[in-house]
Amino acid sequence: MTNRRTTTTHRIALIPGDGIGNEVIPAARRVLDSVAARHGLGLTYETYDWSCERYASLGAMMPDDGLDQLRGHDAILLGAVGYPGVPDHVSLWGLLIPIRRGFQQYVNLRPIRVFEGVPSPLRDAGPGDVDLVVVRENVEGEYGEIGGRLGRGLPEEMAVQEAVFTRKGVTRVLDYAFSLAERRGGHLTSATKSNGIIHTMPFWDELVAERAAAHPEVPWDQEHIDALAAKFVLDPRRFDVVVASNLFGDILSDLAAAVAGSIGIAPAANLNPERDFPSMFEPVHGSAPDIAGRGIANPLGAIWSAAMMLDHLGHPEAATRVTDAIATVLAKTPVRTPDLGGTATTEEFTDALLELL
Repeated sequence: MTNRRTTTTHRIALIPGDGIGNEVIPAARRVLDSVAARHGLGLTYETYDWSCERYASLGAMMPDDGLDQLRGHDAILLGAVGYPGVPDHVSLWGLLIPIRRGFQQYVNLRPIRVFEGVPSPLRDAGPGDVDLVVVRENVEGEYGEIGGRLGRGLPEEMAVQEAVFTRKGVTRVLDYAFSLAERRGGHLTSATKSNGIIHTMPFWDELVAERAAAHPEVPWDQEHIDALAAKFVLDPRRFDVVVASNLFGDILSDLAAAVAGSIGIAPAANLNPERDFPSMFEPVHGSAPDIAGRGIANPLGAIWSAAMMLDHLGHPEAATRVTDAIATVLAKTPVRTPDLGGTATTEEFTDALLELL
């Protein structure tokens, strides 16, 4: 009998976006194709030119039926959003946030590791010391749409911004975070500010305690966000899974990436855990217009995000092969892009990683 290798096919939407997104997404695709060939995976791609450039020419970051065009894909790989000349609130609310909210990607997952070969700016954070995950609520909280501006240009001008915390929204992200801590065999830390924010944060704390009772096997604690930010710097090794609201999670995850030595390698996943909609994966680094077009962008954030995508699609072995290659190229070779102190181009760095695959 002849053994036949079964191929699993996934439809991937590619949105390179702005700036260096157009350089790191092709690098991530090369890595995906290489590991897919080894693991019997079929990946088909459709590329969308949704970006600030599109906004400048057509007045919209993406078409009105953009979500419908993405809906049939298994996952979305995004490069970066934002470019000079287009206000950030226009670019984000015209593309990234509508996808997150329209597809109920309510978990923003950001793993943080200190790799050998990428020294942390902290003297006591060596390789293997820091391995944590920030679980950020991704569709409500402080980034609500309720509010407005009154009396523009007048002395009494005012701006009102409402934070929205719902029982459903908070509970589901807490359950995800507690379950993740259980799978990791670790503990959970909740970020709060209930000593200063009188309504939403005590509500958050109550729901954390409620969901902790449903996960008695997971040890947990809570920290006020200001103290937590300090402890991320003073002793990042103590943290495992950190769950936070939309704003607090956004800030903490970027701080943690800096603790790990470079925001250029940090990945992120925007997850719809129920898989009713496609999830979206993206590097954290942004569009970096100052180096766009020079071919020196660090592709690791996009490549690690692609590995998270493979894991989400049900291929943990393929994902581990990619993250192991990332660890090896950093630990065993001198190849570095300029942000990591080297001279390698995006293509040269990707070539080195592909050799290890």
